[in-house]
Amino acid sequence: MDFAFGPEDEAFRRQARAWLAEHLPDGAARTPGRAWERELGTGGWIGLGWPRARGTYGNRAATVTEQVVWAEEYARAQAPARLGHLGENLLAPTLLAHGDDAQCARFLPAIARGEELWCQGYSEPGAGSDLAALRTTAVQADGGRTYRIDGRKIWTSLAHEADWCFVLARTTAGSLRHHGLSFLLVPMDQPGRIEVRPIRQMTGAADFNEVLFDGAQARAEHLVGGEGNGWRVAMGLLARERGVSTLVQQIGFAAELMRVTGLALRTGAAAEPVVRDRLVRQWAQLQTMRWNALRTLGATDDPGAPSVAKLLWGGWHRRLGELAMQVQGAAATVGLGDWHADRPYELDALQRLFLFTRADTIYGGSDEIQRNIIAERALGLPKEPRP
Repeated sequence: MDFAFGPEDEAFRRQARAWLAEHLPDGAARTPGRAWERELGTGGWIGLGWPRARGTYGNRAATVTEQVVWAEEYARAQAPARLGHLGENLLAPTLLAHGDDAQCARFLPAIARGEELWCQGYSEPGAGSDLAALRTTAVQADGGRTYRIDGRKIWTSLAHEADWCFVLARTTAGSLRHHGLSFLLVPMDQPGRIEVRPIRQMTGAADFNEVLFDGAQARAEHLVGGEGNGWRVAMGLLARERGVSTLVQQIGFAAELMRVTGLALRTGAAAEPVVRDRLVRQWAQLQTMRWNALRTLGATDDPGAPSVAKLLWGGWHRRLGELAMQVQGAAATVGLGDWHADRPYELDALQRLFLFTRADTIYGGSDEIQRNIIAERALGLPKEPRP
């Protein structure tokens, strides 16, 4: 199998690289923000390759490989982290697959222009990897014109920035597991009805949030896929979250591996046979992940492919964090500066890498859940007994 990109892809790469070189802000200004999202939208770089059977809502009719090229160039240029990626890469394809024409016309243009940001209301306390155990409810109100939402979501990325949240909630009273769930689009600007609480992590940052819904309202026309069909819609979205996006991640992974390797060479740790062997293994496994992702690029007939990808990169990244600490040795236990009440501790990049990657095999569906999906849906093995 040929894993190289074609001439058209390389021409697209040159175009992407030139645009980024011209429009990227300098140095410290490269921080995530709404202005950068709008710049990407104006340049036509949001919504690459969105299917056009429902309308030309995206900005460019890019092929799948051109989408990968853009993501690679974006990562190589060290462009700002995206605030709009949940809307662009998860919600938009979901609306195109399951939404109606009015929903597509209302939400997709604003996403493509970089004007509206989204967060994802899936996981709950007690319903993380076991998403079907969720208890958030959505009850029809106002004569069926709206839904009233009550419950708690957790680990909600970008909830403090988002304008909207796509929420999985239970709309059928007394329903169990994946039955009776619905997929709703909920505006976040509802003071007194929606509260966002930041969650402080081991790294000291607060990238995630807990979101409390207390009678929050969603319009009935913003129910996607029909009432009670939320599980089917949600699973289609998760397949996109865990699939080809790994190719984008791998650019960042490669940069992190180079940082660890460089440190090992500078400190002499690479002279140790065990460390050297682990560095080589990390490199070889990263190449294998890339080839596997390219092999399955655009595949829709392999229900286990997204779960295989999640298992591969989650474990790889966690092992890289552990290797970074081994390479640093005793210095890994020491912070960058003295403790202050307003700044409890500072970490270097590799210390943050280690602490953050402890969660890689848990979030987005734990390794145990991924193995069950592979066994049951891809291999056809008997389902695990569940209450």
